[in-house]
Amino acid sequence: MKMIKVLLRQLFLTPATNKFPAKYAPESASAFLSSVHRGESVLHPPVAVPPNFRGKIAYDRDKCTGCNLCIKVCPTKAIEPIPDEKKIKIFVSRCCFCAQCNDICPTSALSMTDEFLLSSYDKFADDLVVTG
Repeated sequence: MKMIKVLLRQLFLTPATNKFPAKYAPESASAFLSSVHRGESVLHPPVAVPPNFRGKIAYDRDKCTGCNLCIKVCPTKAIEPIPDEKKIKIFVSRCCFCAQCNDICPTSALSMTDEFLLSSYDKFADDLVVTG
């Protein structure tokens, strides 16, 4: 009986958190995203990014020696070689953010950033393919 009382009370409470990605729910999501693209509105992150967060991979092309250890250790095959240049290409849409490539890289050419807004309709978009 106590559980039913709690359930009914919570049913009529308003949310205690801000809605993401805007502070208040917009009337039209597509209009809101268009205004963000034009710079008229700002996306609000849901929470502060914690330390050691594993977000989008950053690749320092100058530090890379082309050893390909990252390719061998990547469980999702998100990293592919660029044989002509002895460099790599990272497909973020395939990445599982395990950071194994960062751990094995002898020159620290790979690192994890705090960027987490990575969704796109095109998995081969420029923002989702890291080449350095």
